[in-house]
Amino acid sequence: MQTTWIALIPAYQPTEALLHLLKTAKKTGFELIVVNDGSSPETENIFRLAAMYATILNHPKNYGKGHAIKTGLTYIQQHYTAECIVVTLDADGQHRISDAWSICHIAHEYPNELVLGSRRLNGNVPLRSLLGNTITRLIYYLSTRQKIYDTQTGLRAFSARLIPQLLDISGERYEYEMNVLLTCSNIGIPIREVEIDTIYIDGNSSSHFDTVRDSYRVYKEILKFSASSLISFFLDYGLYSFLTMLTSSLGVAVSILISNIGARMVSASVNYTLNYKLVFQSKAHVIQSASQYAVLAIAILAGNTVVLSILTNQLEINQYAAKLITELFFFIMS
Repeated sequence: MQTTWIALIPAYQPTEALLHLLKTAKKTGFELIVVNDGSSPETENIFRLAAMYATILNHPKNYGKGHAIKTGLTYIQQHYTAECIVVTLDADGQHRISDAWSICHIAHEYPNELVLGSRRLNGNVPLRSLLGNTITRLIYYLSTRQKIYDTQTGLRAFSARLIPQLLDISGERYEYEMNVLLTCSNIGIPIREVEIDTIYIDGNSSSHFDTVRDSYRVYKEILKFSASSLISFFLDYGLYSFLTMLTSSLGVAVSILISNIGARMVSASVNYTLNYKLVFQSKAHVIQSASQYAVLAIAILAGNTVVLSILTNQLEINQYAAKLITELFFFIMS
């Protein structure tokens, strides 16, 4: 039985470029779902013609791209099997159907991964888009230690079996797409990039991305992710320093062991709470997620303690400098 491939297209104030996109996609075998995200009455004829090719889902007002994607995913979850392949496309015609077809093939081959159509951003790229993607790429890497070249691509393919996780991710507007990358990195869903053509029509003038407002939403989520790690690090290092002074009379080896374990138990608890409640706003059962987190934290703590002991006892590195070296090493590893 042939796998169904579905093109999900959130649309706000679309032009006739949407109709050309739908015609081409229909000819190549895609089933099409378009979400009208509260467009004005002037676009009514566009959506009327679009209904010849696609299922049209309507929002009473503009909720944002993330909300529109979730509306489409909910519909797919209710009407299709978990084995179908979904690809999201922008409505302005800046994604080639041939590229969508290519990444769907990859998603079908790797159904547990998120596949990105990655632009190399060469040629006539608007300065706003080039700077935005460069900055976001750098900040994303610093936050996750994962390299993604095109963090802002809207061309993404995945198996419908990932829909439950994608629906749980917070964000209603453009920040949702960044939250998807952050969450996939956090929960272990592999992200695969496939190079596609870079296309910007009329300098990307059709984009509804508000440079100030939407950039704030995107970077706020990244900074929340980074802040939880930084807060935990400073808490861990501060408690470690305090406890080593407090237990110095017990000898260096014992003092470091007690201080490192005690500080990490507190900082790990804080890190888990921040990520669970504020960063990812997880809906998973707290006992299940805390147990999984505890297993990882204990494994890292064991290795952390061994490395710290070697640095201080055998290499005779200052205990405070050794702690910094150890934390940097395990931050990269983890």
